[in-house]
Order: sequence, then C-alpha cells, then structure tokens
Amino acid sequence: MERKVKKIFIDGRIEPAFIADSISKHSAKTTIGGHSIFMGQVRKDEIEGKLVAAIEYTAYQELALEKMHQIREDIFQKYPLHCMHVYHSLGTIKAGEICLFVFTSSTRRKPAIDACAEIVERLKAELPIWGKEIFEDDTHQWKENS
Repeated sequence: MERKVKKIFIDGRIEPAFIADSISKHSAKTTIGGHSIFMGQVRKDEIEGKLVAAIEYTAYQELALEKMHQIREDIFQKYPLHCMHVYHSLGTIKAGEICLFVFTSSTRRKPAIDACAEIVERLKAELPIWGKEIFEDDTHQWKENS
C-alpha cells in the first residue's frame, strides 16, 4: 500500500504537550502492545571553550520529504508497524528543547524498538537537514552529525 508523503517539519521546538497528545491518541488502539519513542534534545555542548546556546536547523525540505517518504516505505515493509510518526524542528531551538520526535507502534515491542532506532539512524544519515550551533557569545559554526 503506497502511503502519501507526510510533513515532518515543525517550526520551532517540539512542545511537550504535542508529544503527550501524540501518545494519548494511541490509547484507543487496542491492538498495539508496544511503542518506542526517541526524542532528540539540543545539548549545551562545550566546544573549544564555548557553550552551545541553541541550534538553528535548516533543510532542503522538498528533498528531505521525498527521502523521508522512502525511509517510511522501507520501514513499513521491513517491520510490522501500526504507526510511525516523525517530526523534526526547523528554526532556532535552544539548549534543553526537543528538536526530533520519532514514535513507532506495533503489536509487539521489538519491531517498534528496532524500527524507531533504524529511522533515527537513517534520518540522521540521509536527510538534507543542517544544524548551525549558536554559541552563548553569538558566534556560530555548522554542526557535524555524530
């Protein structure tokens, strides 16, 4: 079954209430026995003596959505999932705020856990999303994914 391309980008941080609402919507789905959630949070890293205050995320959105759609299709073929939700922030996200939310659900826990982990790794490796680290002194540098 071919799925439609889903929007994954959110302007600004991903709010805790949005995450809670996403989770609560699944309580009526009684065939689901396991969920896996990954939340990426901006760290206040120290780099060369300077502290990261925020990360400014940008993306080549059209290409990122196409690539995410292919990842989605691959994951649904590989794992028996009921649901998959992926959201990534754009704009300036402060240290301590959530910038990535991946949520998978399946009848059993293992497919949800494995699929969630694979989605995060592929998203980081394949999507044209960039982060500029903004330091407390207002200088900046492009972030390297690790």
